[in-house]
Order: sequence, then C-alpha cells, then structure tokens
Amino acid sequence: MEYENLLYETAGGVATITINRPKVLNSLNQATIGELARVLKEAGGDPDVRVVIFTGVGEKAFIGGADVKEMLARVKTGSLSASPVSFRSSLIEPFLNLGKPVIAAVNGYCLGGGMEILYACTLAVAAEGARFGQPEVNLGFNPLAGATQQLPLLVGRKKALQILLLGEMFDAAEALRLGIINEVVPASTLMGRVREVATRLAAKPQLAVRCIIDCVRQAGYLTLEQGLDLEAKCYAICCTSPDVIRGLEAFLEKRRAR
Repeated sequence: MEYENLLYETAGGVATITINRPKVLNSLNQATIGELARVLKEAGGDPDVRVVIFTGVGEKAFIGGADVKEMLARVKTGSLSASPVSFRSSLIEPFLNLGKPVIAAVNGYCLGGGMEILYACTLAVAAEGARFGQPEVNLGFNPLAGATQQLPLLVGRKKALQILLLGEMFDAAEALRLGIINEVVPASTLMGRVREVATRLAAKPQLAVRCIIDCVRQAGYLTLEQGLDLEAKCYAICCTSPDVIRGLEAFLEKRRAR
C-alpha cells in the first residue's frame, strides 16, 4: 500500500513508520491521520512484523502538533467541533489496539497530538535536542486525544496541570525526569539506538510481550483486584504457548531461548 504523507518499511521483524511532512513540522492533518490508521492496520496484520518504530522525517520535528491551517478552516465551517470522538478513535486507538510494541523515536518538536501519540507508544527514546509540550490551551481549546487522562498517570496530577494549563515547552532531560520518555541520546545515534531496542524486543516471545503491555496499560484504571485478575488470566494464556516450555528449558540448560 502506498502513502502520500508517510514512509513505511519493514526489515527483520521491525516496521518503521515515518511521518513525511517536513515543510509543516510533520503536523497532523486529516489525510495523515487516516493514513496512520491504515498503516497501523497493515503493520498489525503482518505476521512478520513484531515491533513498530514510529518517528518523523528530519531533525526538526517528531510531530509538531495538529495542522493549524486545516483546523482553523474546519472551525470556521463548524466541522471540527462535531468530531472529537472520531478524531481520538482514528488517531490514538490504532496505536493502543495494535497488539504489538511501538517505540517512538522523538526527534525535534513533539507537541500537542504528537505528545498524545507518544503516550500511546510502548517505549520512547528522544534526541537530546527534542522539545515537548501541550500548547493547546494557547490556541483556546483543551487536548482531545487523551492528554488530560494519560499525562496525570505518567507525571502526577499537579505536574500534568502545570504542563496542560501553561502550555509551555520543556526539554528532553525534563521529559526523562518526568517519565514521559525512557531514554535520551545524541541526535546522531537516535535511530541506531531505537533499532537496537526494537531488535531486542522483536526477539522476545510475542504473546508474553502483548500480555505485559495489556496489563500495564490497564494499571491505574482497574482496581488492584481487577488488575491482579487480568494478570492471572494473561499468565494462564501465556502458559498455553510453546514459548514457555522453550524458555524454561533454555533457562535450565543455560542457553538463550529460541
């Protein structure tokens, strides 16, 4: 399948999705959001793809937020306010429902909807010069793709309110300190490091990886008892997989599991 606003390639069990709109800081318009939903469906349905890398073209931006020109036109015609649910479902749910880990490689600006995609990714590595922020309040509206719900779970309620209400940018070191990302590396090594992590993750048993992602994603939304029940159910499912026998035998034989 060909894409106008994205680049897509697969190799060694890893798919790489790249937003390709450098002239507008890889901003998200409706066409790009639609293509994202389609490419994630393609990656999710490909049995050879075990891990997805997600990034933006160039060093200036991961995702610079929404396409403001398109948004203004839609607000003026009254066509934007009627579709917040469809916006969230088309932008974020494909990441959450992929069933495979997604690693964000954050280069440059990660703002607005880019942050909300970042929250939906499994892991995130950022270049040293990356800049983060939720500037929606400065444009007169609240985030509508999950930031008000996801950010407090990551950084706490007070810090989330500071980020969301002031709409100010912060650097990669602060994003790492807050737990929004996993690692900061020099820009020149960003993609190499992300591919290294992706390769290691692709070698893990897929069913166990998916179960861990599903359980952790529900933490904070379920009661402790419900979460432990989900954990037990996932464990029972994993034990039906031959990966468990291979893993246990390899451990006892002091070798790497295949």
